[in-house]
Amino acid sequence: MVSIKDFTREELDYILDVAEAMEPLYEKGSDLLRGKVLALLFFEPSTRTRLSFEVAMKKLGGATIGFAGREATSVMKGENLADTIRVVENYADVIVLRHPMEGSARLAAEFSSKPVINAGSGAEEHPTQAMLDLYTIRREKGRIDDLNIALMGDLRYGRTVHSLAYALSMYDVRLYLISPPLLRMRREVLEEIKDKVPVVETSDLASVLPELDVLYVTRIQKERFADPMEYEKVKGSYRIDLKALEGAKDDLIIMHPLPRVDEIAPEVDDTPYARYFQQVRSGVVVRMALLALILGAVS
Repeated sequence: MVSIKDFTREELDYILDVAEAMEPLYEKGSDLLRGKVLALLFFEPSTRTRLSFEVAMKKLGGATIGFAGREATSVMKGENLADTIRVVENYADVIVLRHPMEGSARLAAEFSSKPVINAGSGAEEHPTQAMLDLYTIRREKGRIDDLNIALMGDLRYGRTVHSLAYALSMYDVRLYLISPPLLRMRREVLEEIKDKVPVVETSDLASVLPELDVLYVTRIQKERFADPMEYEKVKGSYRIDLKALEGAKDDLIIMHPLPRVDEIAPEVDDTPYARYFQQVRSGVVVRMALLALILGAVS
């Protein structure tokens, strides 16, 4: 599972249906994956993705191994990614990989005889995040079709919005891309989606806010900038507070892949708009569904 583009809409809808069926198991647990082992190979920092995969596997009765940083691995001795994957596949039934190099997940999949799930490959993609985002939208709004959805913030380096844009282009939505000019959506993503759904590019949230059903906010990805001065030009470009939300629809929902820095004020957390902590729970049931499907426990 390398790219969200490898899936059809029908397959995505089916995964969301299975995730919904996992809701009771989230509460009571299951033995669906007893005896199975999940390897978590995280070469970059992670809180939600790593922990939600671990919780998902344990909720289904499986076990986990892995690491949360390259410092404690043989990579520090010079081992390359291909060799790491060929070693770990002997220990696990499925591998979840996060790596700073674009193309890392596809490379790992080529060398592994076990399923590989991309948990973030550089600034490229994060497909399971897109799936949990779709699930959150469907759960909170009752549908995905016929919605006006905005992706705002760092659309250049934010891998979550790349995968989500690809996924949303399979639905009947209107997509708003809100960013500073320096952080516009990557060209290859825009070329892929613009003939599938209506796309509006702007740097002005206020001009489109009254039309929006979903506002998906992202942080500026400081760690992806090669030039710190370029980051200084765009940091703090947007801040969602109560004043910024004047004129929004009453049933607008605000999402964020987290972590946030200063782009959403804490005062928004207690409003009916906030759905970013619900996304965290969605991540567990969606990843439960993916693991159960990939390992053949459900079909």
